[in-house]
Amino acid sequence: MYKSIIAGLILLSFTSQASETEALTIDRSVLSNLELAFPNDKNVKPQSSAFELINYVLMSNESGERWAVITLKNSSSGNRVLEHKHLMALFANGKRKNPLALKLNFEAEETQSITVSFGSSKFPILSISAAS
Repeated sequence: MYKSIIAGLILLSFTSQASETEALTIDRSVLSNLELAFPNDKNVKPQSSAFELINYVLMSNESGERWAVITLKNSSSGNRVLEHKHLMALFANGKRKNPLALKLNFEAEETQSITVSFGSSKFPILSISAAS
């Protein structure tokens, strides 16, 4: 009986530690004057759209999940749908990646902030881009 109680307490302590490491922390706010020059031999870039990237805040957790809060403006005079292919992250190893599935409606000239996941990576995100 004591063994099962001890095993339960150990399991409970591991569970509470795992949930603490899942919390996201802000990596940094990114200034617009950041210049990076990783090679892009395959010319990987986000799909052109009417969305203007206003700003973003990068977040991660100890498990390697990479997230960003991104503020975008639909610069079109009509309604538009933001999809994952319109955004791209540049990682510290030079790789570029679209966020996970995303679909969000914007009205004409509307500005919205959204939280998106870029999956897991041991390398942090250095910048986010949106092609306009």
